Amino acid sequence: AASAVGVPALARLRMRTSRIRIGIGIRPHAGVAASGRRLFGRCCSFFANGGSNGRALNYQSHEELIESLSELKGDPLEPTGSRVVTYRGNPKAKIMVIGEAPGAEEDRQGKPFVGRSGQLLDNILGSVGFAENDVYITNMVKRRPPNNRTPLKWEILAYKPWIAEEIKLVDPHVIMLVGRTAAQTVLRSICSPDARLPISQTRGKWYEYEGKWLIPVFHPSYLLRNPQKTPGSPKALTWQDIQSVRNKIDQYRQ
Repeated sequence: AASAVGVPALARLRMRTSRIRIGIGIRPHAGVAASGRRLFGRCCSFFANGGSNGRALNYQSHEELIESLSELKGDPLEPTGSRVVTYRGNPKAKIMVIGEAPGAEEDRQGKPFVGRSGQLLDNILGSVGFAENDVYITNMVKRRPPNNRTPLKWEILAYKPWIAEEIKLVDPHVIMLVGRTAAQTVLRSICSPDARLPISQTRGKWYEYEGKWLIPVFHPSYLLRNPQKTPGSPKALTWQDIQSVRNKIDQYRQ
């Protein structure tokens, strides 16, 4: 049996060994502050290939991906009876719009952002000359959560491989993260220290990752609840943000 002196020494050795093992392979994204260290080990993987139900996702074409996604079974929201909502827009677009989850109208039509929020989103994009053919619009979660509630973390995790595969195949230059859930999920995945901040503090900021530019913006549903256009209002700030997206795309095309 270990002596009273030897037990603490053995415990300290195990703790040191554990810390060494935990640190292997974890390389924080440049600029990550101490407040973001607790994210390590679960981040920096959002754009990597994942798997669903034990099956690796590695499609050769967007068409093949959508065909498989449309037949999705065994996902966490399938028991609700809601339908799979895929995408709308252009799979070759250089602007990707990622929202949170489908709503009632999206569930009915099988396309994202087609209700009142979607109409406002189209108006926002159109205000700087973007048509539907210029963007690819999708959601983090592929079915409508019950009563339009916020998706649970494990639900987001379950659908993550599908959105990651969409990003890989569409290969956008700019990704608009629409609303708190999309913004915090993706920023957490790339080890950003801003991942825990509210959308009011991250909107309009650019984040570069693997050659892609990410920008959080307010969700159109939030703008519908806050219709004022006074300086500093959510709508006024969103006008600034979409102009910034326009400038980023124009720079890319030059």
